[in-house]
Amino acid sequence: MADSKDTHIVVEIPVDEEHQQKLTFSAMQNHPLSEISQSPGHLLLLKLWQREEDLFGRRIAMKETRLDSIKTETTQLCFFFFIFHAFFSTILFTSSTNNNSPEQDRNLVCHSWWIPSILSLFTSIVLIFLVQMRLCRYWKVWRELQREKESNRAVGRCVQELRMKGASFDLDKEPQSGKRMKSSSVEIKWKPLTWCSRYLITVCLVCFTGLVFPASKLILCV
Repeated sequence: MADSKDTHIVVEIPVDEEHQQKLTFSAMQNHPLSEISQSPGHLLLLKLWQREEDLFGRRIAMKETRLDSIKTETTQLCFFFFIFHAFFSTILFTSSTNNNSPEQDRNLVCHSWWIPSILSLFTSIVLIFLVQMRLCRYWKVWRELQREKESNRAVGRCVQELRMKGASFDLDKEPQSGKRMKSSSVEIKWKPLTWCSRYLITVCLVCFTGLVFPASKLILCV
């Protein structure tokens, strides 16, 4: 018996290059970006929103830089606050321990304890006021930053939707930032706690000032 061999025939089907180009051109025409480029209204809207995204990005970067600057300034003021009290207390303690004047003069100095206390209180109030101003400015910029980020996200969502839908996108649509709704009762309930959490540094400085105020009497009259 003769060996039988399977014969495989490969048939090459020629592809019409012109037909392939027509298919590619048709696909490109149906692409959303191509539809946008052919529609002046959609193209203008896309450029406007892209420009808004760029502006939002710049403003966000500027506000973040401003927040870092305010943090640095607040830290420096707090540092000066504690350095002042440490230096002031050291001077009072040194003058009290080195005072070899008669008992009458020592009593006079003791009765005048309120003078350095008032000086310390006045300086503390000034520094606390400056810290509070920085904190108020910080939270104001922080709220503005959150609004900028939310608006930027809204514009970004519209740009993405426009690129996906193409000419079918509604030109009357406007970016809408999502806002978390809160009941008024919850806001009233948590408002003092929110304030204390935001201005905790000021609360701590005020408490420290109240504790340090009678320190002059203790140092000078001991």
